[in-house]
Amino acid sequence: MGRTQAEATGVVAAARAGDEAAFAELVESYRRELQVHCYRMLGSLEDSEDLVQETFLRAWRRRESFQGRSTFRAWLYGIATNACLDALERRPRTLSAHHGAQPLAEVPWLQPYPDRLLEEVPSSDAEPEDEVVAKETIELAFIAAIQLLPPRQRAVLIARDVLGWSAAESAALLDISVPAANSALQRARATLKEHLPRHRTEWAPGSDPSREEQALLRRYIEATDTGDPAAMVKLLREDAFFAMPPEPFSCVGGEAIVESWVQGGFGDDSWGQLRCVLARVNKQPAVACYVKRAGDTEYRPLALDVLRIEDGAVAEVIAFPLEPLLEALGLPQTL
Repeated sequence: MGRTQAEATGVVAAARAGDEAAFAELVESYRRELQVHCYRMLGSLEDSEDLVQETFLRAWRRRESFQGRSTFRAWLYGIATNACLDALERRPRTLSAHHGAQPLAEVPWLQPYPDRLLEEVPSSDAEPEDEVVAKETIELAFIAAIQLLPPRQRAVLIARDVLGWSAAESAALLDISVPAANSALQRARATLKEHLPRHRTEWAPGSDPSREEQALLRRYIEATDTGDPAAMVKLLREDAFFAMPPEPFSCVGGEAIVESWVQGGFGDDSWGQLRCVLARVNKQPAVACYVKRAGDTEYRPLALDVLRIEDGAVAEVIAFPLEPLLEALGLPQTL
């Protein structure tokens, strides 16, 4: 439930006056959506958690600077954006946005964002949830592609095309002129057009998978659990893509992908037995894979396969180390 305007104004006034409890109550209501914002800026779940804390510290120190010329939410977003820009400047992560680049294979710090955390983003009539967690701007392909943008272009694009801010608001966010903000946005959009998948709006499904997708996921899990390479090849598109951040390795083609897995031990009982759990991240289906090695009594975390399904087949598998993501995913340490 959202507060009335009078209630919100009273809490803001108390927070500005130095009431720590009021300030904590106020900023905590924005924690998850600010984390999503920082995640888009940085591409890393771990870094986004740190930057939200940094945002709250900066906001507390500067609380008296909030004069009500914008909403408290917009004021926090400005602080969060600048905190992210400072972090990117301290830890430069430059990528080459050359033509034909596949960002999902070229962003070593990329991490997925669990849907269970997206569900914690509050919504109200004045501050809709949809713009914050829209699938087209939280899916992995988008998050990876915007990492190719210079930080300030990235910030302008997120403000305009994700948050729906005006040109003037976006310019004020970065303390630049409106023409400069518009120019940065045009350059950012041109870069994204080169690096996002073709027909992206056509293959982006809703949050809930269809019956056909659910059946495909069951077959994917069964093929993984049984270590069946032939069955797995049938589930992948001929032009499927595979990457495994932070490793630079990538592969194209269903048969080539599965062959690379076989070379790594997939289907070999002496290598280990797999067991899978269904998950969702970035509003995409994901499969958490655990492995039981010889001599073990439990299945231990191995990888999180994030899938993109297109035309009834798996078009993309992006595999991440599972163990660092267990807590965020709400998954057990062992099975």
